[in-house]
Amino acid sequence: MAFLQCSFSSAVLGKACQMNVIIPQAPINPANKPLYLLHGLSDDHSIWERRTSIERYAAAYDLVIVMPNGDRSFYTDAQEGFNYWTMLSEELPQVVSSMFPVSTDREKTFAAGLSMGGYGALKLALRRPDKYAAAAGLSSVADIRNWLSKHQPTPEMERIFLKDGVFADPDNDLMILADKAMKSPTPPRLMSVCGTEDGLYEDNQTFRRHMEAINYPDYKYMEGPGSHSWEFWDKWIQTVLKFIMEN
Repeated sequence: MAFLQCSFSSAVLGKACQMNVIIPQAPINPANKPLYLLHGLSDDHSIWERRTSIERYAAAYDLVIVMPNGDRSFYTDAQEGFNYWTMLSEELPQVVSSMFPVSTDREKTFAAGLSMGGYGALKLALRRPDKYAAAAGLSSVADIRNWLSKHQPTPEMERIFLKDGVFADPDNDLMILADKAMKSPTPPRLMSVCGTEDGLYEDNQTFRRHMEAINYPDYKYMEGPGSHSWEFWDKWIQTVLKFIMEN
């Protein structure tokens, strides 16, 4: 596997951006499957490589692991600020496919992430079921409205999600998106994973119950001992990779 550190210019954000990419070194294969692997709120595009063995795990599959820097954006077009959702969902795949030998087929495109990145990955698949075959969230911020209410939104979070003090865009609510995705011809396969000692455990239970209530066709929930920690994520990302590659 090759590990590449890349800076590129984002027209959407109007600034330089960074991503790290893990790619099979040889042979060059335009059918390589891209997995967009997203970081959490307090981290950046380097963290998966530094805290887990993702490069070693990815070597077992024909995956290209794309790890972009989403800053503290919640991978969202902010009510006041940068349009990180548009960058992630529209601009970045174009940049990646123009620079690296990856497939652009829906059935070969995936997303995963942890915490804020778990929210972003599930949102990618649910808002763009035409582009993503599967996605997985580890310790996700799965109930964004409850998360915001519990944390009494800071000015930073208000600028992202709220307008006049009200949650502004229903397409930033994973449960509303799941309802919409049910109407698509091919709802993406989804997995949620959470540690039983994680502070986000109850929010993940709320999301699980919603998915079961709407009979979402291909949703898998798993849990195990663990907190909001890299020990947990390094273990479970291996299960996520197996889930993504099942088909």
